Amino acid sequence: MVAWALSIAGSDPSGGAGIQADLKAFHARGTWGCAVPTLLTVQNPSGVRDVHPVAPELVEAQAEAVLEEILPGAVKTGTLHNAAMVRAVSRVLATRPQVPYVLDPIILSGTGRRMLDDHGVWAMTELLLPRCTLITPNAQEASVLTRRPVRDESEAREAALALQALGARAVLVKGGHLGDADAVDVLFDGAKFETFTHPRLDVARVHGSGCLLSAVITAELAKGATLAAAVRAAKRLLARALERGHRLASGVLLPDPHALAD
Repeated sequence: MVAWALSIAGSDPSGGAGIQADLKAFHARGTWGCAVPTLLTVQNPSGVRDVHPVAPELVEAQAEAVLEEILPGAVKTGTLHNAAMVRAVSRVLATRPQVPYVLDPIILSGTGRRMLDDHGVWAMTELLLPRCTLITPNAQEASVLTRRPVRDESEAREAALALQALGARAVLVKGGHLGDADAVDVLFDGAKFETFTHPRLDVARVHGSGCLLSAVITAELAKGATLAAAVRAAKRLLARALERGHRLASGVLLPDPHALAD
């Protein structure tokens, strides 16, 4: 039986992030990937140069066209850009409340460009956070969403509790931007914490790792895995993808999506 996964996210022409990365991860994990682009970007792994959002009504129409014939086992969202886009996605998700939903709340690009405006952050908190099965912010995103500093593992745990109190069923605060010696990801499932520790990489920057992580989690949920099992699998597989990644002349590391397959 086919397992379907849907990504609603931005497009990265370099293929390292966004819907391109999501589709690679979905395929590697044995799911049929569907994708709705929310914005076109002018970018390469070194940074985003320009952004052109798709009309929210077109995003909504694309998603509804897919969902007329395909009920995905799980959905993820990435870059949504503004409040109108968030509202459009919220309307789509509201018609399929039984489908697991992974919210990757992309607020800033890896090089610091703003990808979701202030009104969009508010709309995401009000409309998408209470709907999500899991939210996967990095430390900066967790700080913006909770309006508190997130600088180490202790503050990541506090942020996870705050995001769960705002409505998320589970929270994974990624530790790549934390100040601890190792990178520590903090998972709170609504009842207990689990941490994932890995050494920091000696690279200028990693491009697309957050997209791949949330996409693998989405694919595993689509196949029927529990949330804890999906997160553990995603962390293990992403570590392998980073180990086998491609280092560009700019110093940026691209995780190898082929390494996500069994």
